[in-house]
Amino acid sequence: MRTRLSDLATQAGVSTATVSRVLNGKPGVASETRQAVLAALDVLGYERPSTLRTRSAGLVGLVVPELTNPVFPAFAQTIESLLSEHGYTPLLCTQSPGGTTEDDYVEMLMDHGVDGIVFVSGLHADTQAGHERYERLRDRGIPIVLVNGYAAGIDAPFVSPDDAASVELSVRHLVSLGHRRIGLAIGPQRFVPARRKVDGFVEALVRHGLAEDAERAREHLVTTLYTVEGGQAAGGELIDAGHTAIVCGSDLMALGAIRAARARGLRVPDDVSVVGYDDSPLIGFTDPPLTTVRQPVAAMAHAAISALLTEIQGGRAPRTELLFQTELIVRDSTGAAPTSPGDGAPRPATA
Repeated sequence: MRTRLSDLATQAGVSTATVSRVLNGKPGVASETRQAVLAALDVLGYERPSTLRTRSAGLVGLVVPELTNPVFPAFAQTIESLLSEHGYTPLLCTQSPGGTTEDDYVEMLMDHGVDGIVFVSGLHADTQAGHERYERLRDRGIPIVLVNGYAAGIDAPFVSPDDAASVELSVRHLVSLGHRRIGLAIGPQRFVPARRKVDGFVEALVRHGLAEDAERAREHLVTTLYTVEGGQAAGGELIDAGHTAIVCGSDLMALGAIRAARARGLRVPDDVSVVGYDDSPLIGFTDPPLTTVRQPVAAMAHAAISALLTEIQGGRAPRTELLFQTELIVRDSTGAAPTSPGDGAPRPATA
């Protein structure tokens, strides 16, 4: 036990006496210090004494579309951590093509008596989907918060990034590097985030003098899937049409666009510049490190949980959509526009 106490004290940066007081539930220990000792227990792999285990304040559902896109695990991890800090047990529900649907999860969560549900990029973002599931939850008095997407008429708080402004950041960056042929690779436009990115892209091209009007601007976008393969297909089409820079709707799509450039013997960023979206975990370690727009996952998650807890506790969170500003993270996948003859046309890479 002496070694165990000293290990915990070293990890937490406190005295062994303080560790002992925390483990025995004694008073006189600051909240921050107590949390540091509990964190040390977890990091070193010790099981918390039964006297320190807090009883769950309730269950909260967390519904995300899938986990193959790294941004969704990032949302899930942050939201689950925040819920745990407030004593709630999160129930993670992930979807996959042909698997359990959002409506199935809603029924299951209601059967489990959850105190609330957070939906990340759910059917509320699909302009072709109905709102019955959300109305059913509200009729049952179950608070919900909707992240990434907006649908008028749903009685719930909404939390989203400013998608239109995000694309403007990307286009402005590429224009500053001398690019005049900029394309957009985007996912299905029936989803609100995609529509907003398209609107922002069209407006940005017209504003920067890269297209005469909105109709001409739309000629520079390709609709595809939010996958590496989708990005490769769209990127190839845009490159073959002479674009020297590509803005993508996700980091995975951006990796696909880079693959398309290399398949044509082009170099990134010497021949083609690529910008992603999300700043997913580890995306800064790709080859080349990806320039991308960082979605403020932590700030959005905090806002979503704050709104949900307000509703659970009987209050009423604002029904206006909270829009969060994004940040352009410049790395090595963007560079000056090529200036040699035949800019934008596929040509072999040189050693």
